[in-house]
Amino acid sequence: MTGFVSLSTAMARGFFRDRTALFFTILFPLMFLVLFGGLFKDAGASKTDILQIGAVPVVDQLPAEAAAGLDQVLSVTRTADRAAALDEVRRGDKAAAIEQVGGELIVHYSAADAVKSATVRGIVESLVQQSNLAAAGVTTPAVTMRSQPVEDQSLKAIQYMTPGLLGWAIATGATFGAALTLVTWRQKKILRRLRLSPVPVASIIGARVSVSIAIAAAQCAMFIGVALLPYFGLKLSDQWWAFIPVMIAGTLAFLSIGLVAGAASKTPEAASAIANLITLPMAFLSGAFFPLDGAPKWLQQVSEFFPLKHLVSSMQDVMVRGESFAVTLPDIGILLGFTVVLAAVAAFLFRWDDA
Repeated sequence: MTGFVSLSTAMARGFFRDRTALFFTILFPLMFLVLFGGLFKDAGASKTDILQIGAVPVVDQLPAEAAAGLDQVLSVTRTADRAAALDEVRRGDKAAAIEQVGGELIVHYSAADAVKSATVRGIVESLVQQSNLAAAGVTTPAVTMRSQPVEDQSLKAIQYMTPGLLGWAIATGATFGAALTLVTWRQKKILRRLRLSPVPVASIIGARVSVSIAIAAAQCAMFIGVALLPYFGLKLSDQWWAFIPVMIAGTLAFLSIGLVAGAASKTPEAASAIANLITLPMAFLSGAFFPLDGAPKWLQQVSEFFPLKHLVSSMQDVMVRGESFAVTLPDIGILLGFTVVLAAVAAFLFRWDDA
């Protein structure tokens, strides 16, 4: 027990005295949270810019409630210069231009931006249908539509950024910490001295694991503390505490990845390169920085093989989506499975010194 406590203390002191490790493990990921949280703090639905050429009664005579709804999706600029308006659409400065000639509403659009032009055409078509119903004396349609997001209206971008960036920070800290410590201790012959000392191997492993989990807990406290500030406005769900077992399982998984990288490397530079090669692409392919809902199906399937995907998605489930702890159990099992397999690989590659 004395050896375990001494090694844990030495590892913790070494980490907090290493300013480079401290910066890239805690402060660097936290900078991303502050940057993205500030940029997208007031982000809302984007509007599509269109031009209105002259008088368009279908738009000008909208009731106040309908006009307010239209203003939420379209930014309409009125102009009398038809040629200039069409030129702006042709250059891509505006998504479309609308004009009304008698009973015909004309939408001028550019095929270069199919998404925005389709949006404008759909909205204008809806306006035309409403106008026709009103002309026919139908004041109350038989069927109406109402759309609303499934998330609570109070949810903001910070709700989704915090678990994603926190998962990436945990992965980076555990991977780099294990890889660089292993290589450095082997180069400085510290591992050889430990092998000859009476300290059991289990105490050495336990010290490394406990320090990694403690660092991950510190990362979580700092991330959540900053995100909870009124400026960012993070709102945790009732089941937020359930992320703790997920965090521990994720730390163990990436700790084993770091041990493989350290065991396979002879220099700190090589270990750092391998750790970067693993964690950085995984961050982009696992939904840590942005959701994968719009990614190709094959990429979404490939992401299921990345431990970071299971770490991030489970933390999002319990921290902001209000899911119960039971939802995280499959992902915890997968993360522990990664840990067992990669720890076995690290044990096979492990050596006490470079000789």
